[in-house]
Amino acid sequence: MRILVTGGAGFIGSHTVDALLEKGHQVKILDNLQQPVHLKGKPNYIPEDVEFIFGDVRDKKALEYALQNVDAVYHLAAYQDYLPDFSTYFHVNSVSTALLYEIIVEKNLPVKKVVVAASQAVLGEGLYECLEHGKMIPDIRLEKQLRQRDWEHYCPYCGATMHYLPTPEEKINPQNQYAMSKYSEEMIAINLGKRYDIPSVALRYSIVQGPRQSFYNAYSGAMRIFALSLYFNKPPIIFEDGKQIRDYINIRDVVNANLLVLEDERADYQVFNVGGGKPFSVIDFYEKMQEVIGKNMKPVNGDFYRYGDTRHIFSDISKLKGLGWEPKVPIEQSIQDYWDYLNSQTDIEDILEFAENRMKQLNVIRKAK
Repeated sequence: MRILVTGGAGFIGSHTVDALLEKGHQVKILDNLQQPVHLKGKPNYIPEDVEFIFGDVRDKKALEYALQNVDAVYHLAAYQDYLPDFSTYFHVNSVSTALLYEIIVEKNLPVKKVVVAASQAVLGEGLYECLEHGKMIPDIRLEKQLRQRDWEHYCPYCGATMHYLPTPEEKINPQNQYAMSKYSEEMIAINLGKRYDIPSVALRYSIVQGPRQSFYNAYSGAMRIFALSLYFNKPPIIFEDGKQIRDYINIRDVVNANLLVLEDERADYQVFNVGGGKPFSVIDFYEKMQEVIGKNMKPVNGDFYRYGDTRHIFSDISKLKGLGWEPKVPIEQSIQDYWDYLNSQTDIEDILEFAENRMKQLNVIRKAK
């Protein structure tokens, strides 16, 4: 097949490109090398036998050109960060997806499959349970609560602390600008796909980990923060109390999911969670990283929080497993792969202080009382 990968120079995109080439597909990449993710320009891991198109997914002429003679599309280009430039999320994530379908319909292009990168973020705070009042989906925790170092979700009826549950695809409650833009992207893909007979799939990735993850993107999260901190022998900040649950998945498992839904018609017009299948607290993840790489450093813990973060989130992946997929790469391998990648770099700058100060200035990182 002839396949276009938007965002193909990025973390998930580039690994997907490699896997498609190994399968014998012809691949094009459309990427604008957005900074600060691609701070040093076009990555050297882009294969020479791939047509690389430098352009923005919001540019109709660039996207029209990229879509010529294409059988399938992986729409992985996205804007993700914690920054409060709200409109950018929708310009990049929502508008580009609408434009993709607009061109396919307008030009009557023979595209057989579109796979869009959605996000676990659309689940919001996820599914919780009160032992007395049952299951419910709480809204975002507000500033007044977090400033008091009060991190949990409570039942609105009895005030009891609620417990998180694995969240299935139908429990949707996007709370921040990125999540809302990604949910709109899902709806555009699935609904327009159905209407115009363009088989489409949305994959809600959990926290994806592995080599090629940008060192310069604050959204990259715990892996980047912890690894760079240990690399530069600086104590990392662990937000809140470190007990918040996260759902980590290796890039190889994500790529396997990407390939599966391309080839399996049962996935058409469906949304799937793509998670690691095993919950980890943030502090446990940090302990695991220290164990794997053989370094120890006491973190800064309990003084700061990142406004807009979820307390606990863990995806129910039973739907995708029903197609024969399952996560196979353990978290220890994800850590080792990223650490090896970090140590293979020759020009890494100490960007931790810059990134943290920038987020504090923008009032994303806040200090509890």
